[in-house]
Amino acid sequence: MNSDALSILHDHLLKALAAAPEETRRLFHGRGRCWPGLEQLTVDWLQGVVLVSLFKEPEAAQLEALKQRLLELTQSPEWATCGAHTLALQHRYLLQSTTEWLLGEAIEDMTITEGGLRYRVDLGRKQNTGLFLDMRYGRDWVRANAQGQRVLNLFAYTCGFSVAAIEGGASHVVNLDMSSPALSRGRDNHRLNGHDLGQVTFLGHDLFKSWGKVIGKGPYDLVIIDPPSFQKGSFLLTKDYQRVLRRLPELLSAQGTVLACMNDPAFGADFLIEGVMREAPSLRFEQRLENPPEFPDADVECGLKALVFKLA
Repeated sequence: MNSDALSILHDHLLKALAAAPEETRRLFHGRGRCWPGLEQLTVDWLQGVVLVSLFKEPEAAQLEALKQRLLELTQSPEWATCGAHTLALQHRYLLQSTTEWLLGEAIEDMTITEGGLRYRVDLGRKQNTGLFLDMRYGRDWVRANAQGQRVLNLFAYTCGFSVAAIEGGASHVVNLDMSSPALSRGRDNHRLNGHDLGQVTFLGHDLFKSWGKVIGKGPYDLVIIDPPSFQKGSFLLTKDYQRVLRRLPELLSAQGTVLACMNDPAFGADFLIEGVMREAPSLRFEQRLENPPEFPDADVECGLKALVFKLA
């Protein structure tokens, strides 16, 4: 992260702020490895809050230089006219993902919008805000394909897919996640959008100990699988994804569809396609969803993979 790289970042952000979007978006995606020296940095626009995330500790001088260039942004005409009021720097490489508030008051949580839908996100307290912005097209796809569907949302987290599904006319969504606080935020997200919680079920369980309960609430017309790549004690991508895939025939209705997602740069789309062929051969690969343009990647196979499968 030398001076040339910081100048590139500064110029990129000035242009982005000059055309600041009305809704939440990523402004800079260094992790796609398209800008040398900035691979460990991202910048998100949270409708007035500019959130800069560092994923690897820089040298002290580099960190100070980064802060100075970021503060320079706040003195620009672009900052003044875009409505930005807060600048935060999150140190994701630290155990507590400590956030520095470089400008403005500390904010614990706030409501953002995406696709006209509202979501409550956390700032300064947790590693992730609660909404993964690279999955925007995935939520759009679910919303467009949910009409009349009974949906199972595995590894639901804060229920972004569920909100999209109900908004798209799903008859019912079953959300499963081990984290009760995440599911509680999911309830909040549905309430923010005026949804009938009678159409939504929240299961705070370990999936691998709860297959009977999950299958018993089916069958499902659409199953969404969006697990973490690794979560200590609960999920390991290379072992546990296959365990989920082989249960799909028991979960799906006769014309069932699966949206299988993965965001580990070490594995390409073939990991999922071959896994489905092996574990659930009755399913056929239909399409891979594009990723939003604000998430460029030097190698498309390293970015988010969101794949659609259907029963043959």
